[in-house]
Amino acid sequence: MLPPLEEVAKKRRMLDLTQKQLARLAGVSQSLIAKLESRKIDPSYTKVKAILDALERLEMKTEVRAENVLHDKVVGVQKSDAVSKAVRLMTEHGYSQLPVFDGEHPVGSISEKTILSQVLAGEDLTHVSTLPVRDIMDEAFPQVGEDAPLSLISGLLQVYPAVLISKRGKVVGIVTKADLLKMLL
Repeated sequence: MLPPLEEVAKKRRMLDLTQKQLARLAGVSQSLIAKLESRKIDPSYTKVKAILDALERLEMKTEVRAENVLHDKVVGVQKSDAVSKAVRLMTEHGYSQLPVFDGEHPVGSISEKTILSQVLAGEDLTHVSTLPVRDIMDEAFPQVGEDAPLSLISGLLQVYPAVLISKRGKVVGIVTKADLLKMLL
């Protein structure tokens, strides 16, 4: 099913294209684009499909991908590491959460919030710091490929504090909410 025809003008403007440029890319006339946007004609399915396909191809080329925003140095801990090591790494690097690995495979995550909740629940601070991370870790951060669009990553970051970026099954980077905010600078 095709999106509403109003989308053509909206997407064209968003991509900063003239009607003439879009017409050339879609293999149609500029007057067809003008008439379609002003709703003066009811174009054929094949013409509208060609126009929307051209817009989609351009959107795919211009969309920011995971590989453009990721940190390629992933700081994490092993599931057998002590909680104190996770705290030290978070403090040293200024992070509030870390992925937890079993070898090279992500198996969980640990955050300041998780650690503090143990302390607030009455656990002895010395005891918590010596626990292996696996005893208090949360679920693993979601993983996406390095070509994942920013829209997917930002959606995941609404629920998770970080997203791991992988290539051929191996973690090659991480994206956090702070990384997205830096894009606004």
